[in-house]
Amino acid sequence: MGQSPPVVLGRENSLCDPFTFLSSSSAFISGEGFRVEIAVEIVDYTAELPDECLAFVFQFLGPGDRNRCSLVCKRWFRVDGWSRHRLSLNAQSEIVSSLPSLFTRFDSVTKLALRCSRKSISLTDDALLTISIRCRNLTRLKLRGCREITDEGMSTFAKNSKKLRKLSCGSCMFGAKALNAVLDHCANLEELSVKRLRGIHDGAEPIGPGAAASSLKMICLKELVNGQSFAPLVLGSKNLKTVKIIHCLGDWDSVLQLIGNRNRNYKENLNCDINYGSSDSNRSPLMEIHLERLQVSDIGLSAISKCTKIENLHIVKTPECSNYGLVCVAENCKLLRKLHIDGWRTNRIGDEGLIAVAKHCSNLQELVLIGVNATHVSLSAIACNCSKLERLALCGSGTIGDTEIACIAAKCMALKKLCIKGCPISDIAIEALGSGCPNLVKIKVRKCRGVSGDAGEWLREQRGSMLINMDACDTDCGFEGSVSDIGVHETGVEVGQVTAVGASTSSNGRLALLRSKLGHFAGRNLVACTLRRWSNCDDSLNINL
Repeated sequence: MGQSPPVVLGRENSLCDPFTFLSSSSAFISGEGFRVEIAVEIVDYTAELPDECLAFVFQFLGPGDRNRCSLVCKRWFRVDGWSRHRLSLNAQSEIVSSLPSLFTRFDSVTKLALRCSRKSISLTDDALLTISIRCRNLTRLKLRGCREITDEGMSTFAKNSKKLRKLSCGSCMFGAKALNAVLDHCANLEELSVKRLRGIHDGAEPIGPGAAASSLKMICLKELVNGQSFAPLVLGSKNLKTVKIIHCLGDWDSVLQLIGNRNRNYKENLNCDINYGSSDSNRSPLMEIHLERLQVSDIGLSAISKCTKIENLHIVKTPECSNYGLVCVAENCKLLRKLHIDGWRTNRIGDEGLIAVAKHCSNLQELVLIGVNATHVSLSAIACNCSKLERLALCGSGTIGDTEIACIAAKCMALKKLCIKGCPISDIAIEALGSGCPNLVKIKVRKCRGVSGDAGEWLREQRGSMLINMDACDTDCGFEGSVSDIGVHETGVEVGQVTAVGASTSSNGRLALLRSKLGHFAGRNLVACTLRRWSNCDDSLNINL
């Protein structure tokens, strides 16, 4: 039995899909049966794509996908190297020998993060010097846990990194000398974030603005023992917009008084410039202040009320602040757009302060109240006077009930996002939201025991386009803590085990309650669902391989 001559199929008659990478194909028919053999020639259609376009595509990939793409071919490896601007390294001492070759490949890095765990030894001053020499275009640097870097190492780095714009350092051992060197040599520095610096201690030298006095716009201080040493830096930064002071020890009223006087002097200088026909001013006003877990009283709040251009204010867990301080802020800071208050359930901030906010801050767009016992009196005033209010969060308040939510639903016409957590509301409040707040697009209700699952379903039917996030919990039981939406979806096997234990101990009431809470999940074979999910994971893993 012989063979018939080979038949060459055209592209349109090929057995292959026309969108594959086959440039030619052939078919052979034997005498014993029909057998097709296809000769495949792979064509790289990206070869005609310019390097710039390929680099632009790489920008949309995550670090893992980008690393895998760099292994496809030499060209992709080369393009990934010169087009990667962001790099994050495990800053252990073992990486020192790889730094020259690493930054020879990635010679365009502008954003660098160096992280080292507590149990490892970090890179030293010599490694940081190598990085500063290799990365001449570095604009952002983040240091975490680099405990072997000293003041001298940071000083040398600052001399070689003139283009640095953002510096964030945490859990390091250097101190005021290193930061002063950075501020003296990096004239373009815009943002400085400092967290848990061991070298900033009592008796440390003051930290001044240096050459960055005109460029610095944001200062963030977290968990410092002697954060007051940064007062000269805050006062000397002419264009400072944002100050964040979080969980720093010591009394901060005196520092806030200096900040308030700084802005009062700015206002006086601005008035003088206007009187003399000059539009120039040497300073810009503060626009954002965050105070969290600080020893701050009404003296400090009344001091920052002199910063009349503030638009964003956070007063979080400052137990000595009361209505008096908030009233001072509201009366003077009339441009306020965002206000976050965490009263820590001290009951020192309430209706009086919020009514002042409603009266004077008509531009308010975002209000977050945590542990603040507000009532319908203050919330009604805010709803009526703050017509631009778009985002509202009410958490952990024992006085916010159905009446207060009904007031919000009836009067907050511009409200788009609403969050209610841990408040004594019921289905009546959800019913009020079903017909109120016409512009509401997202609502989140958590840990409100009086709200049932039926209310959430009803609200979804009434407001189909609204994004609703609610946990189902009833008033007559406290089972919502153990069976939540997350627990049902993530731990199916554990739910099955709980049912078996309930049956063996004759806890029929608890078993019935569990079934009623799980609804349609109670009738499913959760073990089978889990095995099916594992099988899908294995299939996806095989496909990836």
